[in-house]
Amino acid sequence: MALVKNQTEVTNSTIGENSYFNGKFFINGSLKIDGKFEGKSLQAEHLYIGVTGKVKTNITAASVIVEGIIVGNVTARNRVMFLPTSKILGDIKTPELIIQNGVILEGRCMISNDLKHSAKDLIELEYSKDSLSVEKIFGKQPNAKE
Repeated sequence: MALVKNQTEVTNSTIGENSYFNGKFFINGSLKIDGKFEGKSLQAEHLYIGVTGKVKTNITAASVIVEGIIVGNVTARNRVMFLPTSKILGDIKTPELIIQNGVILEGRCMISNDLKHSAKDLIELEYSKDSLSVEKIFGKQPNAKE
């Protein structure tokens, strides 16, 4: 499966099934990995990790589709999709996460449109906006004695 934006555009770069790449990889476009990549970081616009693909690094991308193995954290601006053969060990940050049946995943997931702030802080802020309490609804209650 190739990442296709339109009929004439397919994956810009490929790390083939019998290939090994080590280091840092930055690409303004799409990357397909069917081989093995290990390094300090991997940044791509669109990343596709095939069934035979193995990646051991932290990933930053607009979108990530995985059928292979990732050991590392994934941050995606748009979407992460884990297909049934995926195996992931790491934390995921993205606005949209799709996990199909059969995926193996160990890590924390933060799903939010605001990836710069912790989801915990955003949720607690939203929760505290309403100052509704029992006292506000029923007034001050005398201490009930049993």
